[in-house]
Amino acid sequence: MPTVPHIEKHFTATETVRDVVIGMADGLTVPFALAAGLAAAVSSTKVIVTAGLAEIVAGAIAMGLGGYLAARTDAEHYGSERAREDWEIDNLREKEVQEVTEIFRSYGLEREALTTVVGAVTADRKRWLDFMMRFELGLDEPDPKRAPISAGTIAASYFVGGLIPLTPYILTSSISDAFAYSVGFTGVALLAFGGIKGHFTGINKVKSAAQTLLVGGLAAAAAYALAHAFA
Repeated sequence: MPTVPHIEKHFTATETVRDVVIGMADGLTVPFALAAGLAAAVSSTKVIVTAGLAEIVAGAIAMGLGGYLAARTDAEHYGSERAREDWEIDNLREKEVQEVTEIFRSYGLEREALTTVVGAVTADRKRWLDFMMRFELGLDEPDPKRAPISAGTIAASYFVGGLIPLTPYILTSSISDAFAYSVGFTGVALLAFGGIKGHFTGINKVKSAAQTLLVGGLAAAAAYALAHAFA
């Protein structure tokens, strides 16, 4: 019988998923709460739509900028730590060799095997530096394009998420009907978003959908209650 090849499938776009989750979650809950709070204080959906669109645009820009700065901070932190490790290899060589030795010893290597592996790693400066960054500090080199991509992903996700609870107020002039539809649209969107997130991350889709609905629903309810209390 021919051997069936084993093909491993791993999801690697965790940073992108994280950015989508951040943007979409806030986009679904914050505009929903704003619109719901205004619904108790105004008599025209036009006011809600105008305020909602303004908030979505401002929120998308603010969230995108936050994502950009966070990614830039990660890159700068990695650069500073790499420079420090580079200096230590030059000036504290024996200490750094001992650290490599201890790392491999923690994986069970001893005697000749340990000496051979340590020698192989420390024989090449770049390989040695990469090894220390990954296995001593637990840092992976950030993608230099990560900052603008993260900003765009978060901003776009926030914008799309924000339009979902606001759409009923755009399509109907009845505030009560728009609010009811907004609740329904937001709930369905949270379920769908959770299921899609579960598909891409390998988590049970039903469990992911239920968790997303619960967390997002609680956040939206809390935000609505606060907005309604001051409306």
